[in-house]
Amino acid sequence: MPEPLEDPNTGENVTWVIFLISYWGEQIGQKIHKISDCFHCHVYPYPESEASRADTLNGLVSQIQDLSVVLEETEQYLAQVLDKVVLALPSWRVQVQKMKAIYLVLNQCSLDVTEKCLIAEVWCPVQDLTQVQEALRQGSYKSGSSVECFVQRIPTLESPPTLIRTNKFTAGFQSIVDAYGVASYQEVNPAPYAIITFPFIFAIMFGDVGHGLLMFLFALWMVLFENSPSLQQGSNEIWQMFFKGRYLILLMGAFSIYTGFIYNECFSKATVIFPSAWSVATMANHSSWSSAYLATHQSLTLDPNVTGVFRGPYPFGIDPIWSLATNHLNFLNSFKMKMSVVLGIVHMGFGVLLGIFNHVHFRQWHRLVLELLPEVVFLLALFGYLVFLIFYKWVKFSAADSQVAPSILIHFIDMFLFTSNADNLPLYRGQVPVQMVLVVLALVSVPVLLLGTPLYLYNQQHRRRVNSIPPAATVEQEPLLEGQEAGNSVNATKEDVESGGHGPDAKHMDFSEVFMHQAIHTIEYCLGCISNTASYLRLWALSLAHAQLSEVLWTMVMRNGFVGLSYVGGVVLVPVFAAFAVLTMAILLVMEGLSAFLHALRLHWVEFQNKFYVGAGYKLCPFTFSPDPWE
Repeated sequence: MPEPLEDPNTGENVTWVIFLISYWGEQIGQKIHKISDCFHCHVYPYPESEASRADTLNGLVSQIQDLSVVLEETEQYLAQVLDKVVLALPSWRVQVQKMKAIYLVLNQCSLDVTEKCLIAEVWCPVQDLTQVQEALRQGSYKSGSSVECFVQRIPTLESPPTLIRTNKFTAGFQSIVDAYGVASYQEVNPAPYAIITFPFIFAIMFGDVGHGLLMFLFALWMVLFENSPSLQQGSNEIWQMFFKGRYLILLMGAFSIYTGFIYNECFSKATVIFPSAWSVATMANHSSWSSAYLATHQSLTLDPNVTGVFRGPYPFGIDPIWSLATNHLNFLNSFKMKMSVVLGIVHMGFGVLLGIFNHVHFRQWHRLVLELLPEVVFLLALFGYLVFLIFYKWVKFSAADSQVAPSILIHFIDMFLFTSNADNLPLYRGQVPVQMVLVVLALVSVPVLLLGTPLYLYNQQHRRRVNSIPPAATVEQEPLLEGQEAGNSVNATKEDVESGGHGPDAKHMDFSEVFMHQAIHTIEYCLGCISNTASYLRLWALSLAHAQLSEVLWTMVMRNGFVGLSYVGGVVLVPVFAAFAVLTMAILLVMEGLSAFLHALRLHWVEFQNKFYVGAGYKLCPFTFSPDPWE
């Protein structure tokens, strides 16, 4: 046959070969049929006369036409049915999903003793309790049930799940905290404080007006068009991460603009917002700057000790004249290093003080005295004193005293050695005795932190045994999450989590286990105060790296690519600026932005949250048909 036809058995297109066979006799015909069956041939009768063949052909053509009409009408009918199904399919899908979800929950219920009703034990927020009761009442009424549904609070010893309601602004910050660990029930949540501290710490490492403005505009575009389906339904996972954190990126860009003005950097270039506080004319009139002196010195240093040169502090940020100074890097290194130490100690101290809310809420008054107080004394006596020395030296010594200004680092080392260096003058009178007292206070706070809580718990248990008072059972907790009385809160605190549930009210307290966990906490805190303070120097390192990369990119691309003020220079500047923009986006915004983000994340997880946050809880998973019921 000239065209291939579909094989009815396999459905494949096959080229068919037709044989016309004539035979005489019935026996030969039977043999031919058997041979045809062996080769899986299809045998069709062939009329002998021309008229019969024409009639058969006409019959087949009419049959094909009838079948074509039937198939066409069937397809039209199916298309109409499918058009109607398409309209009803979304509602059918919702109904099926709801039925599956409802039956899944019903299968988790237990039968009553009479086997006439189902009992479901669930956690329910107090704020939503009235809505649940109303929904059950409406369900009983609409279903026509003779048994009314009701809600009854039951006592339980289990720790309730944690429910933290978020909106589209706070969801990104809460997800950062939850990635470290979900808060224990009624524990202090670090997310509200991270709304300010996280973008600010990021901006310290990413401080540049130009880069921060680009990041801010990108996040602003996502915020303004956040209801666009194309942005919400993007399949790219990386894009979804950026979109969900759009408000976080918005604040990171805004804070970077602020710190960029502090550093006075915009694409690595200083901006002259206010006139410089240095007077070069006065220095030129200085006696040491004679003509011969100027001829032999290519670079000169502005001396703030010369009268009339330094006219006062710059109104805001870094003076732009520092960008021309040869000691620009030394000045900024000293400034940013001290700033990193100050901000780090303040940040850690704030984290330690947040533990007050946990202790007060869970009525652990002994931990306020035996843990929080020694921690504050240890931190402030050593590193709080270091912050005091930094500010005192800034205020006490001027440019005239720059040659005799003592070294803070040497004083801090001598503080632990209980000695004084004769070559390093004291900062104030009576400095050595004060430092000795502070070191003694810090050392005394260590055994208090180590032994205070275990001995107190052991004494409490011993008193109960002597007085024949049975240990108090754990307070019964109703499965409610908000609006509970203070006496009914579950004490899911750091002490209970670390001791495996053997809190001060536990029935059998393992003293050795409590002491071991307290020893680990003491060692971790004391050594952490040192290592965490050093860890905050990453603020200085990342800020320096970002500024130097930005300056190198400007010098290597823009400055070297600029060929002059001519038509040729204008044409060349187009690809040069394109390369500069691409490299700025790829290296300084994406790579450096991710690097600063990860370091800010580490400072919050390790250095800040470990001072008060356990994160040993679990989230409430509410029954809902939507992906996120609390958004």
